[in-house]
Amino acid sequence: MKSAPTSNGGGVPVVIRGLHKSLAGQPVLCGVDLAIEPGEIFVIMGPSGSGKSVLLRHIIGLTSPDAGEVLIGGESIQSPSVRDRIRMAMVFQSGALLNSLTVAENVGLYLREHALLPPAQIDARVAEKLAAVGLTGQEDKLPGELSGGMKKRVAIARALVVEPQLLLYDEPTSELDPMMAATVSREIVALQRRLHVTSIIVSHDRDLAFGIAHRLAIIREGRILCVGTPEAVRALPDAGVREFLDANFKHA
Repeated sequence: MKSAPTSNGGGVPVVIRGLHKSLAGQPVLCGVDLAIEPGEIFVIMGPSGSGKSVLLRHIIGLTSPDAGEVLIGGESIQSPSVRDRIRMAMVFQSGALLNSLTVAENVGLYLREHALLPPAQIDARVAEKLAAVGLTGQEDKLPGELSGGMKKRVAIARALVVEPQLLLYDEPTSELDPMMAATVSREIVALQRRLHVTSIIVSHDRDLAFGIAHRLAIIREGRILCVGTPEAVRALPDAGVREFLDANFKHA
């Protein structure tokens, strides 16, 4: 399923330097350093409470660090101009769809609310992004009529309408059966190949991480345990790493 990462197209580099964050007096991130290449599928694995979702919120700029920095395309995520220069989107774990809106209305909501395109162009882009995730013909359905996997794909289409250079996923295969999890994983790979978007995924899903990542990082208690290609991580001589993987990450 994997393809070589590319520096061409829309993907941007992400650099995380010395990131520290405490919540309620407890350290959550403890000096995290990572460098993610343009167009790369990078998976961050960690058990509950390890800090991976907090790290994701720092990357997208929803949370400010106590120390350290996140650079997107060479510019701090805290800079007011970064969002004008770089397009970013996030696919939330729950999907976060509005139940009163149709699939098409959910996907086009951001464009319509901000009047970013004329209505006819919004309709065309919504149709294009729904086709990209295999949901042509589902435009008029409500979220309550969709399966869990379809909701995930609607959420991905909604992120794609801004044509992001950086796309973040929070547990994209959670609560899905193995077949649907595999379908969502294939969609992530297909989008990376077609759009060259930089994709950062946090997940408990070992099959997703080792199946589609160009590289992955394992985070434990707010610290990066290891970083490498799936093959390199599997080959690590440290038995503690293998035991940690077996104890904390599920196979689909």
